[in-house]
Amino acid sequence: MRKIVLALALVGLSAASAFGQQPPGGRLGTGLPVPRYVSLKTDRVNLREGPSKDHRTAWVFQRAGLPVEIIAEYETWRRIRDSEGTEGWVLHSLLSGRRTALVMPWAKGNQPPISLFDRSDDKGNVVAHLQPSVITNIKGCDGRWCHVTIVMDGARDVDGFIQQEKLWGVYPNETVE
Repeated sequence: MRKIVLALALVGLSAASAFGQQPPGGRLGTGLPVPRYVSLKTDRVNLREGPSKDHRTAWVFQRAGLPVEIIAEYETWRRIRDSEGTEGWVLHSLLSGRRTALVMPWAKGNQPPISLFDRSDDKGNVVAHLQPSVITNIKGCDGRWCHVTIVMDGARDVDGFIQQEKLWGVYPNETVE
């Protein structure tokens, strides 16, 4: 009887961690809100099928700064989702709290460039035209517009404002300070 109860408790623990709920004994991670956005710290991050190095690597991200969404935590592991909906587990030390976002990663085909303005108003001056999936560093968002920086290859950074709805990496109506 004791073995059955222990087995049921372990099944409950696994189910709780898979859905981001706090299991008995408080073994989840940070206590920070789930879901939340973070970014990849390095340009090589293994996405695993489960929360340990014993699980198979399902994918390798190769883009530092890429925004991802934490959808569950378990000890030092975070279950993440990328902009395409791919999910898996990564070690927390490979993630950064730095907020970044992708410019309209859902846009396909002959999408016209997305305008970056000098102020949070679409009547402002255009400071740059951005292609879909460009990574931006978020300086702040007011729920409608985000103030972002794009790091150019060795050249000057481009600073401006983009409509929040055109970014993946911030929630609708979210304010970021």
